[in-house]
Amino acid sequence: MTEHVGIDTHDAWVEFPIFDAKTRSLKKAFLGKAGGAIGRNTSDVVVVEALRDITLSLKEGDRIGLVGHNGAGKSTLLRLLAGIYEPSRGSAQIRGRVAPVFDLGVGMDPEISGYENIIIRGLFLGQTRKEMLSKIDEIADFTELGDYLEMPLRTYSTGMRVRLAMGVVTSIDPEILLLDEGIGAVDAEFMKKARKRLEALVKRSGILVFASHSNEFLAQLCDTAMWIDHGTVRMHGGIEEVVGAYEGPEAAEHVARTIRELEAENEREKAAGA
Repeated sequence: MTEHVGIDTHDAWVEFPIFDAKTRSLKKAFLGKAGGAIGRNTSDVVVVEALRDITLSLKEGDRIGLVGHNGAGKSTLLRLLAGIYEPSRGSAQIRGRVAPVFDLGVGMDPEISGYENIIIRGLFLGQTRKEMLSKIDEIADFTELGDYLEMPLRTYSTGMRVRLAMGVVTSIDPEILLLDEGIGAVDAEFMKKARKRLEALVKRSGILVFASHSNEFLAQLCDTAMWIDHGTVRMHGGIEEVVGAYEGPEAAEHVARTIRELEAENEREKAAGA
């Protein structure tokens, strides 16, 4: 692992210029995708302010969940941390090898087999061909796709594609893991099996930043949370506290209950292992 893995952003803004601000439909289309507010930058160009004044410092071992409505800026923040977007103002410094998992289907080819896609997807996530070949049997076993792995990806259902992608994603050893909420698309029974594997992935990673609408996932994988609203940080603190402020006391209680259940389950597993 890279020495001193870390993320530091200071007053970081991400702005998308709209050169023809008179075109109402263009503004509407842009806002629909990016969220944020309309403003003007220092050159007096009309912009969508997708992120504003983001100051964040994360070190190895940090596990932070991002909450907020669709279009609030969660995915934009993940892309800033991945280096896909440069800050238009302020700074963003990322130290460590980043594994961005925004869309489980990215880096997959519908015309080649499941086995070949395991290799391709692994390369996309920064692994070597040799590393992926050594993991291929274990990934295949996890997916439970059997003979389908010999067939082209276009013959797969959405659920099967997610299983394949999840098998690859959870096999890597990232220094900084950026997870978007797409993993919620897996069926409940498979997710039960995948949860432990996902937890192990998070433990192996130096830093986790996870954008999710699932409070259960947040409770399982993160120890702090950040509420993003209209491109700004509304609150940063414990998961129960942040979810409570964002969604209300019932959601906070659900998070607290989930954390208690996970702790009890871990204690039972420890006792059984002893």
